[in-house]
Amino acid sequence: MSSTESAGRTADKSPRQQVDRLLVGLRWRRLEEPLGFIKVLQWLFAIFAFGSCGSYSGETGAMVRCNNEAKDVSSIIVAFGYPFRLHRIQYEMPLCDEESSSKTMHLMGDFSAPAEFFVTLGIFSFFYTMAALVIYLRFHNLYTENKRFPLVDFCVTVSFTFFWLVAAAAWGKGLTDVKGATRPSSLTAAMSVCHGEEAVCSAGATPSMGLANISVLFGFINFFLWAGNCWFVFKETPWHGQRQGQDQDQDQDQDQGQGPRQESAAEQGAVEKQ
Repeated sequence: MSSTESAGRTADKSPRQQVDRLLVGLRWRRLEEPLGFIKVLQWLFAIFAFGSCGSYSGETGAMVRCNNEAKDVSSIIVAFGYPFRLHRIQYEMPLCDEESSSKTMHLMGDFSAPAEFFVTLGIFSFFYTMAALVIYLRFHNLYTENKRFPLVDFCVTVSFTFFWLVAAAAWGKGLTDVKGATRPSSLTAAMSVCHGEEAVCSAGATPSMGLANISVLFGFINFFLWAGNCWFVFKETPWHGQRQGQDQDQDQDQDQGQGPRQESAAEQGAVEKQ
């Protein structure tokens, strides 16, 4: 019994010891530096960006009142959301005649491309920043000694900066089109029953776009974070060290050139005095 209990205790302790060793090896002071602190902000705002866009849902609607006394007021409520393939969303348009009661209609527009690109970029940014934080905190010596890691990090950071600018601008334009396609006035304009004298149409529920607007804001915040981080990542690359070495060599050459000039000027002055 004692052997089995000791084996169980060692089995319980081994995962804990591994976790403790992993936490002890992390350099938490790295987060106080700009390179690590900005990575944490990138990780958080990537979650905010794809979370606010991917979880959006809204409703639009209209009211149709037939002039025929036999039919009451019909309320139309259309729910939509990510990925904003509006042309696949159906709703029933009431008809003010005795032959048929309703007709199946669809919203207009497909805005899934900018929305899905925005969310996908946010997910990739989330995973990359998490992997970069692990390297910064746990394998810092490998990052500083191997020159390839800073170069790869710099190239990826520049790429994400460009993609965030494109994604935020494209999703902002796509969101504007979504707002135009989901207005109650657009809904009534698409229904043929509202163009005749047999029915009176009015605006219904107006969709709330607050969460979608915030997602565009988070997109541009991510762009500024990645753009600002380019400089701090560039300082870790060998290119920055080569520039500093070239500047120092130029300064030394200038100092060495000024030294003989001063000596020659002093000798000429002594000759003139003699």
